[in-house]
Amino acid sequence: MTEKKRLSFWQIWNMSFGFLGIQFGFALQGGFMSRIFQTLDASKEDIPMYWLAAPLTGLLVQPIIGYLSDRTWSPTFGRRRPYFLIGAILSSITLFFVPHSSYLWMAAGSLWVLDASINISMEPFRALVADKLPDSQRSYGFVMQTLIIGIGTWVASNLPSIVNSFGVSNEALPGIVPMSVKIAFAIGAFVFLTSILFTVFTTKEDPPEDMEKFLAEKKASKGLVNGIKEITENIIHMPKTMAKLGVVQFFSWFAFFTMWSLATPALTEHVYQSPKPESIVFENSSEAEIAAYSLADKKYNDAADGVGSKMGLYGLSSMAFALLLTFYTAKKRINRKFVHMLSLILGGLGFISMYFLKDPSYLAWSFVLIGISWGSILSMPYAMLSSSIDPKKMGVFMGLFNMFIVLPQIIASLGGLTFLYKSIFGEEVINAMLLAGCSLILAGLSNFLITNKNAITYQENKP
Repeated sequence: MTEKKRLSFWQIWNMSFGFLGIQFGFALQGGFMSRIFQTLDASKEDIPMYWLAAPLTGLLVQPIIGYLSDRTWSPTFGRRRPYFLIGAILSSITLFFVPHSSYLWMAAGSLWVLDASINISMEPFRALVADKLPDSQRSYGFVMQTLIIGIGTWVASNLPSIVNSFGVSNEALPGIVPMSVKIAFAIGAFVFLTSILFTVFTTKEDPPEDMEKFLAEKKASKGLVNGIKEITENIIHMPKTMAKLGVVQFFSWFAFFTMWSLATPALTEHVYQSPKPESIVFENSSEAEIAAYSLADKKYNDAADGVGSKMGLYGLSSMAFALLLTFYTAKKRINRKFVHMLSLILGGLGFISMYFLKDPSYLAWSFVLIGISWGSILSMPYAMLSSSIDPKKMGVFMGLFNMFIVLPQIIASLGGLTFLYKSIFGEEVINAMLLAGCSLILAGLSNFLITNKNAITYQENKP
């Protein structure tokens, strides 16, 4: 196999820039979907269930898109870029309409479509790094993606507050999402599409080395039945390192799903002391009841904006962490295993610290620690995996790897999250953050399972 040429900073930046839009979508979803659900009268206990759509779509979509993109080649659009573009168009349309949902079922259904669309774009981006970069630059490439993801997380998480600062109201009648959130999602839709288009037009993909062999293999594997059969065989015979990394991913993503689904109700209630008030019917309420509701709802919306802004700091700290790793991995090798282990443990301590906070300003430090783990989650496992699998199956294995992301989220959505935090720590929803912290520490310790030396630290072959 011909050694891939090393790429410049700007070439790697251009091929990763589309992740800015993808992360705008994920950050708005992660930071504000639970707020939308609460606005539409979802109870705190039921919120994880409404999130079930997101991991289910990832479980189904990512392996299929990975399989298809491995077998795609267009002289004009390449292998991965057609999927970037299709996912971006669908995601942008859905992002715009999500906060306009009138009923819970509409919001949950919109989340289903949104997550499926984002996954269509996201999975091929992981494979593109492995396609384009030599093994010696893969840590650098995945860290670059993490840097851009950090920027997107921070900006998108602050969008409702920024929009509100320009005079757009963050208050609304019961059952209606505030205008500041609607405009934030519209901005996210625009950024999603334009950033993906930037990568599509600035990045050229390389054709298969042996086109005749590629076309012959594509023809031999043509058909949905054969595709499902091959995906199933790859699951059964997945590399040992991939399975071990799956344990790390399971506990990591259980923790972050807990944050995305329950941080808003947990922190507005426990830290800000401003829970979401129960909805009232204005026509049947007295002026005093309406005034009391309006005051409580304003306090909740201000607190929810605050949680979103503080949550954005995990994107900022992941960006700083990624920037540090970018400079380091551009010149030197790192021990991916121990970097990831330490990062996850720090994030776990960040989650646990939330339980002890009464001043919202200190939440910033909790999310800074969480951001370090997030920066590592988005880069180190993929760098370790890409050094351990067949390059010809990079897309399908990257898609299958995401089983270990979505399975813990499905378990959490179906009641596992609520059952565990209530059974272990108690009824208060803030206890979910304690569970998230313990899960992330377990993820860190699970790195001891990784023994593949090439995955841990890329060993460059020298003559």
